[in-house]
Amino acid sequence: MNDINTVEIAGLALFFIALFGLIARRDIMKSILSLMIMEIGIILYFLGANFRPGMVPPIGDITNKAVADPIPQALVITIIVIGVATTAVTLSMYISMFHRYGTWDWKKARNNRLKDG
Repeated sequence: MNDINTVEIAGLALFFIALFGLIARRDIMKSILSLMIMEIGIILYFLGANFRPGMVPPIGDITNKAVADPIPQALVITIIVIGVATTAVTLSMYISMFHRYGTWDWKKARNNRLKDG
């Protein structure tokens, strides 16, 4: 069984710290930042899980060498693109909600929405 390396530990730590920030905070902007940090933790974990010293890219003459798997790298690029799109959508929703309800607190926005409806 392979040992867990420090990059994987850092990725898991970032993920769970961001999960705590997502659960514990009522501020919408802090929730969005927690989601972004959670994404960075996932990316670090994927990159750390695939890393082994001495691996080479699968290009050219690769006989008798350990070859790096390109699939996790492709997944990381996909995660980054999805994360940017998710952040853009959540920030635009945050701006429209702030203009409508005048607050950045989840509970105050909910109470204001219940008063309007």
